[in-house]
Amino acid sequence: MDAMQYSPLALAFIGDGVYEIRVREKLILEANMPADKLTVERVCAEYQAKAVRKWLDEGLLNEQEMDIFKRGRNAKGINAPKHSTVGEYRMATGLECLFGFLYLTGREERIGELFELIISENSSDIE
Repeated sequence: MDAMQYSPLALAFIGDGVYEIRVREKLILEANMPADKLTVERVCAEYQAKAVRKWLDEGLLNEQEMDIFKRGRNAKGINAPKHSTVGEYRMATGLECLFGFLYLTGREERIGELFELIISENSSDIE
């Protein structure tokens, strides 16, 4: 099935897993701390929204990526958790939708590029 045929929330569902495994791998390989000290707060909507704002401000997404991101951001049925705003949660859903699309289309290298931009922007959070 063509990745464009999946709903934005289905793409975000797989993209959430892709993003989370990247964060966990980064923490293990670079932070090298005891497991009880590792957190997955880098997976939260606020953190993801901060990264997406930078991508948008700097025009880092191509036209297709921007379209996929917007599909996720504007998807119906998004309910933000109490710890984030609706805007942050929508931005995070857009990021996850994009990661899901890139994953399903075999664009691991682009996922890596975008992920590294997130980490470098927020590098003070990973120590």
